[in-house]
Amino acid sequence: MAEVIQLRVEERIPEYEQLERVGLLTNHEIKLMIKRVTSLEYTLQRIVLCKEDFIAYVQYEINVLELIKKRREHIKYYLKREEIEFPIIQRINFVFKRATNKWKGDVQLWLSHIAFCKKWGTMSQLSKVFSAVIAIHPDKTGIWIMAAKSELEDMDSSESARQLFLRALRFHPEDKKLFQEYFRMELLHAENLRKQKSLLEEAKIVPGQYEFSPEIMSGKLAEIVYKEATEKIQGAEFTISLLTIAAIFDFTKDLQDVILHDIHSKYTEDWVTWDFMARRELKAPSVGAELTTAKGRASDIARREDRCCLVYEEGLKILNTEPMFTCYASFCSERQKRTTNVQELKNKRKDRLLEVFQRAHDSSLLKETFYKDWLQILLTLGDAERVAGVAMAATQRFSQSVATWILRLQILMQLESGDMDKLFKEALECISPKESLPLWQLQMQWSQSSQSSEETEALFKRGILSDAAAVAMEMKVRYVDWAYSTWGFKRARRAFVSLHESRPFSKTFFTRMIEIELEQTLPKMTHLRDYYERALREFGSHDNDLWLGYIMEELGPHGQVENVGKLYWRAMNMLQADSQEDFVSKYTLLHNLRP
Repeated sequence: MAEVIQLRVEERIPEYEQLERVGLLTNHEIKLMIKRVTSLEYTLQRIVLCKEDFIAYVQYEINVLELIKKRREHIKYYLKREEIEFPIIQRINFVFKRATNKWKGDVQLWLSHIAFCKKWGTMSQLSKVFSAVIAIHPDKTGIWIMAAKSELEDMDSSESARQLFLRALRFHPEDKKLFQEYFRMELLHAENLRKQKSLLEEAKIVPGQYEFSPEIMSGKLAEIVYKEATEKIQGAEFTISLLTIAAIFDFTKDLQDVILHDIHSKYTEDWVTWDFMARRELKAPSVGAELTTAKGRASDIARREDRCCLVYEEGLKILNTEPMFTCYASFCSERQKRTTNVQELKNKRKDRLLEVFQRAHDSSLLKETFYKDWLQILLTLGDAERVAGVAMAATQRFSQSVATWILRLQILMQLESGDMDKLFKEALECISPKESLPLWQLQMQWSQSSQSSEETEALFKRGILSDAAAVAMEMKVRYVDWAYSTWGFKRARRAFVSLHESRPFSKTFFTRMIEIELEQTLPKMTHLRDYYERALREFGSHDNDLWLGYIMEELGPHGQVENVGKLYWRAMNMLQADSQEDFVSKYTLLHNLRP
């Protein structure tokens, strides 16, 4: 093995001599490189090979290339690339090849090799890498697409790119992304031909051997791809995606008309069609001298939005469904949120949005998320009665939605209207106990600001008895915290004692009481030990922080240092195996930091 490594190091000597001769590296740097290279070569000759060693080798060689590149720029020397860079690039390709042969399934390794070939311009090697990775991973459509793009963009071979797409489609005959990129490739090829012809005509050069087929330059091949794609993949969304690609190119008007005709004739029962066609009206070209003024521009925008809404209205006649109303309302909401200084346009957008919301609601087709926008607009108008009515209608329709109930309750709290206590009870009856925690939190917030202490305490006790563990645990913590902030430490301690035997518990229930005890002028260590012991009984098998916190208190001014050793061994016996190592490291650090 040593002879092989020595031979490979000696093979580098000519390039090292060139590097030193032209002043790109010093003699000392070359000696360090030889030492490092020898070490890396040994790692690649081990019996048990490691992928990380190959990656480290490649990264080192790439760093050398980058260094040489910077040194060249610094001294303005750009000769002898064949003697210096080329051997390094060949070695990197060879190491990549060894690695990918060993770990064929590692796609990231293949992609790294591809990225290297692209960056350093080894195009012949790039084609070989793509061929190899495609043979091993034909199921990865992204690699097929990358290979085809490389053939078109890097190798300037539209025929090779086309053949790759056709081969890929034999493996994945219904893959949307493949068809989209194949369609784009044919359009790019047509555009490149048009540009070439235009340049030749500008230079007044006779095309000669160049062939410029009018059919190809007009996008006929792309149209064939489109027809094949839409035969295999149905749906307005996919067809529209092809139209969007075609619209990027300025020579595809006829093709766009074909696609639009298909969309109109085949997919009028799909809301995506109507949404797309409506939004297209916004992009219609503007005309008229009135666009020179702000009011004129606002008038033009208003006319475009009116045309959009006419398309949506036409769609609603055919599809009176929730998705159709959703895209209509989304459009109106987007336009309403756009800023404008023209009050007339603002009012028009707001009125239209409110009308769409109302119509969708009347048809029981308004999506839940839109009720929030609707209520916010009504609040800005100051229509409290209508706000209350819409909020009630929302909770009637989505009676099991926590978000909708919270929205209604928050709005009524803001308006200070309605029997809130009754509404909270109604909401909790409708909502599953497992999902009711946000409602309890909101009710506690309202009770603390609007009800007497006795009523708030009674509410806490009801929450503590909840069947939902999350609610009970949260209410215990809040009850102790509220008792402390309202009446002081003794009441908080009494609340804790009344609850410390009733499960379920949360860690916060104990740690909050520990914090409260430590906030006192003279905290009692007996109390702290009681809190920690009860917490450890519940969470001591996996929580390092509780043990460490307990130990720190014993090390403090109120504790007893002799208890620390006992706590350490208790922790080691009680903690699970995966937590012990972390505990030991933190405990050691704690002792090292002590003065």
